[in-house]
Amino acid sequence: MASPWVIGSASWLRSRAAGRPARAGVLAVRFGPGPGVYGAGQPLTARLSHPVPQGDRSARAAVEQGLRVTSVPHAGGSWHWVDAQTLHFRPPSFWPAHAVITAHSILDGAKITDSLYGGGSEALKISTGDRIEAVTDVARFSMTVYRNGQAIRTIPVTTGKDGYRTRTGIKTVLEKQPSIRMNGESIDIPKDSPDAYDLDVRHAVRVTWSGEYLHAAPWSADAHGTENVSHGCTGMSTDNAAWLYNTLTPGDVIRVINGPGPQMNAFDNGHGDWNLSRPQWQAGSTLPPPPATEQHPPAAAAPRMTPQL
Repeated sequence: MASPWVIGSASWLRSRAAGRPARAGVLAVRFGPGPGVYGAGQPLTARLSHPVPQGDRSARAAVEQGLRVTSVPHAGGSWHWVDAQTLHFRPPSFWPAHAVITAHSILDGAKITDSLYGGGSEALKISTGDRIEAVTDVARFSMTVYRNGQAIRTIPVTTGKDGYRTRTGIKTVLEKQPSIRMNGESIDIPKDSPDAYDLDVRHAVRVTWSGEYLHAAPWSADAHGTENVSHGCTGMSTDNAAWLYNTLTPGDVIRVINGPGPQMNAFDNGHGDWNLSRPQWQAGSTLPPPPATEQHPPAAAAPRMTPQL
């Protein structure tokens, strides 16, 4: 039987639509990411065509009750309001491997406020592949990559040096680029600075919008596994970077541990959603927390791979 915290009451939503004003605004929802296969850390997003203010909890609850997410295998989860027009959805732990996930809206015709009613929205279906997680231990200058909980490769790396420390915490792969030009001016390093650089970089895997990547760094080969000398990216040999590039997909989990860098933010620089604890995540919803039976246990993995929720 469907759980009311996920499904809400369809009859209640329909009843709110009675007497819809002719000039009422229509709330459409655009779900993301696009259709495709993603990693276990990929959050779902819902972008609203009209803002719903933080102070209007009744309206926000109506929106959440009309946004449906299901997965096979079942994973549970809840929405979190990022801002007045954006919600993210994630399970208590990462998505299961090889899951099929759907999101759709039943808000069409439902009353959100006196001047805003739900409209039609296109549903989204995505799936997950193997559960790939890469853990960079800054203090050990190494990255270990896991597939479905089993270590498959350990890679000597170099991360950010003093003044350019690599962000700690959980990130996800945002995109991949076979080659990219990296210039220090893009992170406000003047051309005449001793730290300036201008490089053609291969096998670049992006993890923050501000410019943090995992990539080949043959120019720092002597530091791989021994010293942190980068400007914030995680560098490695060209062979290891090519293997990692071919192994990772958008949404795969990237974790940085045992480093002095700043904590990865939750929402403003990529997908840092998993850095919020379960209570912190649930605090961003207007609905009561799901019952314990709705919480999906994490897949078997190395102990430090599971989010601290």
